[in-house]
Amino acid sequence: MRHAIRIAAVLAVMAGLVPVSVQAQSTADQEARTRAANIAKWPDAARSLFGQKATPAHLPPRAIGSYARGCLAGGAALPLDGSSWQVMRLNRNRNWGHPVLIDYLEKLARDVPRITGWAGLLVGDMSQPRGGPMLTGHASHQIGLDADVWLTPMPKGRLDREQRENMPAVNMARSDWRDVDPRYWTPAHVRLIRAVAADPKVERIFVNPALKVALCREPGDRSWLDKVRPIWGHNYHFHIRLTCPAGMASCVPQEAPNFGDGCGAELAGWVERQHKAIFNPPKPKPGPKPKPKPPMSLDALPPECRQVLAAP
Repeated sequence: MRHAIRIAAVLAVMAGLVPVSVQAQSTADQEARTRAANIAKWPDAARSLFGQKATPAHLPPRAIGSYARGCLAGGAALPLDGSSWQVMRLNRNRNWGHPVLIDYLEKLARDVPRITGWAGLLVGDMSQPRGGPMLTGHASHQIGLDADVWLTPMPKGRLDREQRENMPAVNMARSDWRDVDPRYWTPAHVRLIRAVAADPKVERIFVNPALKVALCREPGDRSWLDKVRPIWGHNYHFHIRLTCPAGMASCVPQEAPNFGDGCGAELAGWVERQHKAIFNPPKPKPGPKPKPKPPMSLDALPPECRQVLAAP
């Protein structure tokens, strides 16, 4: 247990975020305590203002700003239950997105039994009702075009609320964090990620470097791998990012992938840095710890986000 906590903490430092455990593994009680502490410490921060909005802004649907600096107008909710999906961590109220994301996830979930043989998907964090920075986890997920999909297959039966709040996801990384754990990683995971990457509406897919190692071993066409990018965390779920909707000038797109399959020296560097951070982290420097950087202010977001925040 201590080893797992240390891993989460080290990866959090490297990512510049709160602990990885908060993103996928924290219980409802842990989540609530962290949210309350962050609001108390920085009540005027953008994350506190957006994180306390429980309903969407009744405005025409728009993704405003960039994936890591923006907000969402006219957000729609993914229903908590579908024939082939279940939303997890209900207490977070993060099953919101631009309508194009909702449509995409519903279609993907319907296709999952055919692609993987699973009963369906467990859907994790999407966006808050009005997007914006979050009180816990995630530098992105701010404009309603990002979604985390658990790598744990959906069970055939319906999970109750307690299970959805507290059931742990499965860590797909091997104990040395250099590859996947063969006890859990299956060809169905590869088929699912490959199918998502093939969709032109998908801008990026983020996975842990250990998972990318396994994907890079796949034979045949490699063009789909350019969208699959390694990043810290993401060993319990993979992150789907959609492109900006056509003609939506308020949405700031990400540069199109132009770096090849990413399976060479770049990936090896990610794997080695992750391994070193977990198993041989640098010793803390002597002296007082530097003060943490204040969270993002409302002024740092596009001006339209003030209207989103104030809308009924």
